[in-house]
Amino acid sequence: MEFRLHEAVQSLKATPGAVDRLLRGRPEAWLECRKGEGTFSAKDVVGHLIFAEMTDWIPRARQILEGRGERPFEPFDRAGHRDLMQGRAIGELLDLFAAERRKSVKALRRFELDERRLEMRGTHPELGPVTLRELLATWVVHDLGHVAQLMRVLAHEYRDEVGPWRTYLTIL
Repeated sequence: MEFRLHEAVQSLKATPGAVDRLLRGRPEAWLECRKGEGTFSAKDVVGHLIFAEMTDWIPRARQILEGRGERPFEPFDRAGHRDLMQGRAIGELLDLFAAERRKSVKALRRFELDERRLEMRGTHPELGPVTLRELLATWVVHDLGHVAQLMRVLAHEYRDEVGPWRTYLTIL
């Protein structure tokens, strides 16, 4: 499918609500569950999404649009969310994610993107040249990947409780 900016924005706007409906009001045990050592809990996923919202997508888009595409993006700190999460309940984190995403979507709309601007280039520190279109498409898929990750982490909580049906449950 071809990238369409209005569809990408629609998807980006939907993510905070979807994540909120999955996690708000869940017991802490569900929010802190991990599939294994070094993996993200559901709460970590929310923190990661917030941190990416603050430090990755819009700052990189802005760098491209300001004509600084030859300079590599700042590397993304995959563990940078840890300090951000300290002492915060899931409701506060979900509210923060929704607020940060609203700011990002507003900034994205102010960019007044057209086909020419979507083809502007930036430089990823590992991948090399990328277009703004690719960055925005990646943002959408990144969101969807983390929603799927949340589903897997939550399903993992009952992996031993489903008995013989585990054979049929590909999410486990």
